[in-house]
Amino acid sequence: MAEDTLKEGAAVQDGAAGAAVDLDHVAVRFRSKKKDVTALQDVSLSVPMGQFVSIVGPSGCGKSTLLKLVAGLLKPSSGHVRLHGDAVAGPRNDIGYVFQRAALLEWRSARRNILLQAEMRHMPGAQARERADELIDMTGLRGFEDSYPHELSGGMQQRVALCRALLHRPPVLLMDEPFGALDALTREQMNIELHRIWRETGTTVLLVTHSISEAVYLSDRVVVMSARPGTVTEIIDVALPPERDYAETVRRPEFTDATAHIRHLLGAASDLE
Repeated sequence: MAEDTLKEGAAVQDGAAGAAVDLDHVAVRFRSKKKDVTALQDVSLSVPMGQFVSIVGPSGCGKSTLLKLVAGLLKPSSGHVRLHGDAVAGPRNDIGYVFQRAALLEWRSARRNILLQAEMRHMPGAQARERADELIDMTGLRGFEDSYPHELSGGMQQRVALCRALLHRPPVLLMDEPFGALDALTREQMNIELHRIWRETGTTVLLVTHSISEAVYLSDRVVVMSARPGTVTEIIDVALPPERDYAETVRRPEFTDATAHIRHLLGAASDLE
């Protein structure tokens, strides 16, 4: 593999104190009456502001657990988690979170589902409506903003969920397999849209995905995790240009080399893709 195609990233970068997300030797252990389970072990990762980082690994390796740590929904058993240099001690209100299911309220239109975020955060009404209109245009929802969830396709519902997560302009966006339930063509289109939106907003993104090609297409770096207890096997720098035409990108040697290397790291028995 050409050295200028892939580079092994350091687990903890210099200047981590100024990173958007910083995990320092983090472990998570769950205890029950029957047995103890170590979900994550000695995980260190630093994500600079504005970077797009994807996390791939076998099922059950702790990828979603890692996002919950960053969101403050779960406390580490050991190690430290920081957002913009501040220790994460509980649920954070300066993040956006997109899940695999859109989880829209069926009795609210697309626009009102987006504005639910504003109601929960007590945002000024005029400001929230202006931001919602901006996001509706950005995500291609114009003309569907008054539609109800049952009138929207799966891809459209995920666009609404993305708008809702971005409404308060979070500096960090966490995405947990957001396109896993979509068909292949819709997923490809959502990848294209997400990459464009990320470039326009400059938000730091941490994405969990089971798709190697999705991870490589979208990301600046791809974090490859081991089977449980999950730890960082390698961090891959993706040597692709910032602007990425999908059809052209997937044919580039940098793309094919990266996806092949990640598959090799995960092993032939990997359940990804």
